[in-house]
Amino acid sequence: MAEQKPFKILSIDGGGIRGVFPAMFLSKLEARLKEAGNKKTQIYQHFDLICGTSTGGIIAIALALGIPAHDIYKLYLDNASKIFGNKKSFFAQVKYAAHERDVLEKLIKDKFAENYKGNDPRLKDCKTAVCIPIYDLLLGKPSVLKSQYHPKFSRDYHIPAYKAALATSAAPTFFNPYSTTYTDLNGIETPFQNKVDGGVMANNPTLLGIIEAQIAFYQPLSALRVLSLGTGHQKFTDGKKRTKWGLWYWMKQDSKTRLIDLFMQGQSQQVQNLISLLQNGIDAEKKAEPNFMYQRIETELDDTLKVEMDETDTDKLTKLAEKASYEFQNNATSIIKNYCSDPGSSDT
Repeated sequence: MAEQKPFKILSIDGGGIRGVFPAMFLSKLEARLKEAGNKKTQIYQHFDLICGTSTGGIIAIALALGIPAHDIYKLYLDNASKIFGNKKSFFAQVKYAAHERDVLEKLIKDKFAENYKGNDPRLKDCKTAVCIPIYDLLLGKPSVLKSQYHPKFSRDYHIPAYKAALATSAAPTFFNPYSTTYTDLNGIETPFQNKVDGGVMANNPTLLGIIEAQIAFYQPLSALRVLSLGTGHQKFTDGKKRTKWGLWYWMKQDSKTRLIDLFMQGQSQQVQNLISLLQNGIDAEKKAEPNFMYQRIETELDDTLKVEMDETDTDKLTKLAEKASYEFQNNATSIIKNYCSDPGSSDT
């Protein structure tokens, strides 16, 4: 019997401007592939499905369109202060989102159009499959934007890629929900209203990717090779005896959005727990022979390097990128062996 061809998934977490971490990590991977003389030097050529939420969604779509990871890294690093530098005052934020998205929209729109003769690519133009979580406020339920990797997926591939990216990155309190229209491939003007950051339901979209591989691609669990990239996190704990646990504590004290940090951390940890159970069984009884291959790349931030989702300090972002370089050096051999050294990847 022929050996099962591996099905490879790349998953990228949300995290705002902390997307410099996965962008740098993947930049290093592409550079190493080029240095080694690999015929496939871009990320999309080595993965059958790329999932991404929020900033991870922006990166996922860009990679799937064939944009080099280093271009995305430079876009973030060079423009952080333009994207997040005009933060509204505390009193203005009582009524309005902290940031306008005009700069971010233009940057993404222009970058995505660069390789398409100035035209706006759509999700159908992705060179490998993508799935991008959002929350649909209009319908009051989660949604996942998908390229056309199954015959029954007939809705989302019409959407301009940059509009899908802006929808998944419309983080509550940071940006307004994303509303627009687009002309579909049949010439019909189509509304696309009140979309919110996918991080409210799947900040770490790895589990979503695993399910898509099984249900939409009909892949057995044993065929999966999953690479999951975080964006850096600072463990949220508080053991102090407090009497004031109100809105000020959760949203504004010490300039921390603790409530959002708690939600994101809790979601990501639960995904990790479920994947561990799926991979290794109860009490890790199958750890010696796991059900599928899974690798998680993440870095923990501490009080010496606090990087907010709307950080503008280039020095902090550069240090976060250095952490990504460190993680790549520690994991390069296994990642290239497991994800970039066989014919089981996409090159459509």
